[in-house]
Amino acid sequence: MLITFKTPSAPDVMMLENLAEYLLGIIGKPLGERGVITHDELPSAIQKLESAIVTDKKERAEHDGHFHEGEEGHEPHEIPIGLAQRAYPFLDMLRLAQKHNTDILWGV
Repeated sequence: MLITFKTPSAPDVMMLENLAEYLLGIIGKPLGERGVITHDELPSAIQKLESAIVTDKKERAEHDGHFHEGEEGHEPHEIPIGLAQRAYPFLDMLRLAQKHNTDILWGV
């Protein structure tokens, strides 16, 4: 199922339910049928999401050093998309909503 986040200060952001639940979990909000991130909650939400992205990048950099591509007995594999790439549209929306002092809604 697709979840659409809306705010007057940014284009709508649509994402799959599991990603929406994950990102909202990072910022401490449950994914309900309807919800809101108020403008008062935005600074904390942005900080939490940025922190999670930094941690993810650090862990991915450490993991990248453990690849054995080209070595005998090791299959090459794709590097999965990181949190920064998945979260960027939502993080951008959070920042724009904070800049314009607006709330973010979903399920409306």
